Amino acid sequence: MAKSSSLNVRVVEGRALPAKDVSGSSDPYCIVKVDDEVVARTATIWRSLSPFWGEEYTVHLPLDFHHLAFYVLDEDTVGHDDIIGKISLSREAITADPRGIDSWINLNHVDPDAEVQGEIFLAVQMLEDVRGRCLRCHVLQARDLAPRDISGASDPFARVFWGSQSLETSTIKKTRFPHWDEVLELREMPGPPSPLRVELWDWDMVGKNDFLGMVEFPPQVLQQNPPNGWFHLLPFPRAEEDSGGSLGALRLKVRLTEDRVLPSQYYQPLRELLMESVLGPAEEDAASPLAVLEELTSGDCRQELATKLVKLFLGQGLAGPFLDYLTRREVARTTDPNTLFRSNSLASKSMEQFLKLVGMPYLHEVLRPVINRVFEEKKYMELDPCKMDLGRTRRISFKGAPSEEHVREVSLGLLTGYLGPIVDTIVGSVGRCPPAIRLTFKQLRQCVEERFPQAEHKDVKNLAISGFLFLRFFAPAILTPKLFDLRDQHADPQTRRSLLLLAKAVQSIGNLGQQLGQGKELWMAPLHPFLLQSISRVRDFLDQLVDVDGKEEPGGPARALVPPSVTVREGYLLKRKEEPAGLATRFAFKKRYFRLSGEMLSYSRSPECQTRSSMPVSHIRAVERVDEGAFQLPHVMQVVTQDGAGALHTTYLQCKNVNELNQWLSALRKASAPNPDKLAAWHPGAFRSAHWTCCLQAERSVAGCSRTHSAVTLGDWSDPLDPDAETQMVYRQLLLGRDRLRMKFLEDSTLDTTPEADTEKGSSATEGACPAALAHQREAAARLLEVLADLDQAHEEFQPQEQRKVAPGPLRP
Repeated sequence: MAKSSSLNVRVVEGRALPAKDVSGSSDPYCIVKVDDEVVARTATIWRSLSPFWGEEYTVHLPLDFHHLAFYVLDEDTVGHDDIIGKISLSREAITADPRGIDSWINLNHVDPDAEVQGEIFLAVQMLEDVRGRCLRCHVLQARDLAPRDISGASDPFARVFWGSQSLETSTIKKTRFPHWDEVLELREMPGPPSPLRVELWDWDMVGKNDFLGMVEFPPQVLQQNPPNGWFHLLPFPRAEEDSGGSLGALRLKVRLTEDRVLPSQYYQPLRELLMESVLGPAEEDAASPLAVLEELTSGDCRQELATKLVKLFLGQGLAGPFLDYLTRREVARTTDPNTLFRSNSLASKSMEQFLKLVGMPYLHEVLRPVINRVFEEKKYMELDPCKMDLGRTRRISFKGAPSEEHVREVSLGLLTGYLGPIVDTIVGSVGRCPPAIRLTFKQLRQCVEERFPQAEHKDVKNLAISGFLFLRFFAPAILTPKLFDLRDQHADPQTRRSLLLLAKAVQSIGNLGQQLGQGKELWMAPLHPFLLQSISRVRDFLDQLVDVDGKEEPGGPARALVPPSVTVREGYLLKRKEEPAGLATRFAFKKRYFRLSGEMLSYSRSPECQTRSSMPVSHIRAVERVDEGAFQLPHVMQVVTQDGAGALHTTYLQCKNVNELNQWLSALRKASAPNPDKLAAWHPGAFRSAHWTCCLQAERSVAGCSRTHSAVTLGDWSDPLDPDAETQMVYRQLLLGRDRLRMKFLEDSTLDTTPEADTEKGSSATEGACPAALAHQREAAARLLEVLADLDQAHEEFQPQEQRKVAPGPLRP
């Protein structure tokens, strides 16, 4: 049995932030930390006290996640960035409402004594001799302590309190991973039983010592279950002071999704029901799991469910029949072809997620070259006279203020210069479009054509396809390229406006000229000749796209969304030489171009270079961050591999920023997830000058001093398939509709199934249905309820085992 945990975080916007710059404004950005590890950094919004970010992240987490923190900082070109404030959310606060958090939250001051992290290993014994009771506290080590010194380390010592007595360990200099291995004995004094408190401090030669964290155990725990193991450090208990909004506020959306995932065999009956659903008549179905889910879900839940269902059916090789089932149901319900697939139904969301999951490499190939040009060239483009900045154009050209006509003419040339290559690439990409997408669109076109065969609706079959491909796939990716992994950062305001104009044009092309020249945006008229020319080419492209043979998806059941040979991440990184004898740190790292696939991590001097070095992904045993103090460099990670002889080798790579670091860490951890013999602990430092820079141990082969974080990854389109976790999520959604399903079909098991009885009942669910169809629906409903009951029982049986595992006690490495 396993447990999946995912944290969905959306940093929406800020308001009323204090001014940190002499200009009377700030340049805010937000850092997101999970248990003191940075998992994301938003873009910087320049010169704004009410920034809008709109950035969303999904983080897959280990089971012992404790808290989530948001830090807002003001970026400074010179010197350190200024901290504006912080929001800290405990696991309990996030899970208090099943819907999560969606609200404005005030920023608070950052209290250094509350910025604690790490764990301590203790072994406590309660002894008794002729002199009375004695407490023996064995302080072994600590790990991942907060850096308090400018060097990025600390000088930690432990102070043990029991009753009125206290003792201290020695001070270990310049480390966040101290090893004491000291035993402190304290005698019981007269009075009531006392708790044991262990505090960690950073010793300072000048000024007061800095607090690093504490743990405390009540007397009953000392008596019944003396502490022995790793324990999470906590801040001093104190009431959190509310700034009252003086530091501003953030609007956040946070939701923690946790599921107990049972062994695979328990989900097989539900999977079989789901698979049977898509192979039956879609229009008449009312009691299958998919029909129930379609009726129940809405909003964000529907999008998450659509993603899980698409991945589940992809893994079974039945994504085509699944999408065909949903689209046929929606087409059958639609009377006005102008509204077809315009709502966020389960069918629309599933098709949208299918395109993202299967077509992302295709999207990157089509759009990335032009998107990169737009970001790099930063050309000013504007067709709307209400938004034209004639003064800005004059400042660029130094030739006086141009007319609106001149700006429009120049902008039109630039827009067509970008749109031309986009359209050329799209219409020439038929052979590169994934076969699964082409087959799905072929089924969709046939279904729509059968439903609307009239001559006046001849365009509906093409609009159904272009609506998904252009309006829900290409256009959103152009508008927000960071969300589709086309860029690492969001666009600046000028580039964002250029992308908006391009996205509007691509939407018009996707609409195949419908409503062209109508509505409020008449200023787009100069672009219409180009759009009309492109539309005729797109019609031909759509005809070619669905001209594909085959009824089933090629390759059968999938094992992964991305074939092992396909590159999932690439780019320049700085690689440290293996043993750079005598080289300064900055010369030991060389720029190399890396490519990661499911099979290999390879690198060369440039993307075109044919001479490449590589390491098999199957050899990776850990992928971890490296402390900044190891090489006095930020954003360094390490890839630990094991050769055929069992020896471990470490490759150090430096990224250009924290987001790139997180993306590479996540991609490498996902690629190596199936590997056996993963390391549970490793060193966050480097072995230099005959010792590890993290824990100061002098033996290179000594066990790692910090836990590895293989479970911490960023959720995206390349997440591996997990049919058990996906089926568990479907089960959880079906539980919400169980009572409704029972009332709808099985409220009275002796219900008469004659036509007269059905007419008298007047139920909208069964109105007009024949007795045989009703009997089939009731049989299907009863079977589904039985499968859900079996899963209920299985969860109840496994729950005691889980409670024993998570019972209060030490945190094991």
